[in-house]
Amino acid sequence: MITGAASPRRYRGRFAPSPSGPLHQGSLVSALASYLDARAHDGTWLVRIEDVDIPRTVPGAAEHILKTLHRLGMHCDETPVWQSTRTALYQQALTQLDTAGLIYPCGCTRKEIADSLLRAHVRHTTLAYPGTCRSGLHGKPARAWRIRVPDGENAVVVFDDRWQHAQRQDLATEVGDFVMRRADGLWAYQLAVVVDDAQQRITDVVRGADLLDSTARQIYLQRCLGYPTPAYLHVPVVVNAQGEKLSKQTGAPPIDIDRPLNALLAAASHLGLALAPQRCKTLEAFYREAVPAWRARLATRA
Repeated sequence: MITGAASPRRYRGRFAPSPSGPLHQGSLVSALASYLDARAHDGTWLVRIEDVDIPRTVPGAAEHILKTLHRLGMHCDETPVWQSTRTALYQQALTQLDTAGLIYPCGCTRKEIADSLLRAHVRHTTLAYPGTCRSGLHGKPARAWRIRVPDGENAVVVFDDRWQHAQRQDLATEVGDFVMRRADGLWAYQLAVVVDDAQQRITDVVRGADLLDSTARQIYLQRCLGYPTPAYLHVPVVVNAQGEKLSKQTGAPPIDIDRPLNALLAAASHLGLALAPQRCKTLEAFYREAVPAWRARLATRA
């Protein structure tokens, strides 16, 4: 069993948006939560532009996100970094995993994986990769690189989330061997985020609950690479009228940077912070109220 435990290092947090469009209310909730948590711990708050998925990157979106954060009064403590400038770090990590015999080439297409799962009568269960290429490519060309996950009890990852509490995932049955480098040659999110968090010495990851399912994979990968495991906190996601996660794909409008307090108060309300609007007439006043309110909110989650 693999456990994830918080590190005692001085607090370093981050907000890591994908530049696939402008900042919207859903992503603002994650940004605000990470910012308030860093300030509540007298820590360092970083911004990392996660543009590793090049086809989804919209030109100018990263700059727009940074401008919006500035207008919202969220100023990072170090110069923002872009994942697209860090490919050498990802290659080093992949080489380390390869040297340790932990990864292998995979020639499966998505259709082939789906078909094999269907034949195994697991259509209605979690679509874990069935390990088709573990023993070789069987004449197929290599497409992606996957990391081997252990079997049995060693595949179980448990960790305590600071908001969602005790978590458990069996990587073997729920995930399978997951991708480190994609078939299109791009770096997988799981590898990039783990390398970046370690390289930036992140102690606390605060993000939306839509990424909670990824955490066990990241903890396993941290162990494989010898990295420390941050503490995790996943806040509830914002949904639209149809109950869908608010996102660029579901038509979320951008933040109105001419009315920053409205957006911040709405995000604070979603996080359950008890703020009096009449005491938040300026950005400075908002954060003066919001930081202790965040501390109080976390006390109710303990």
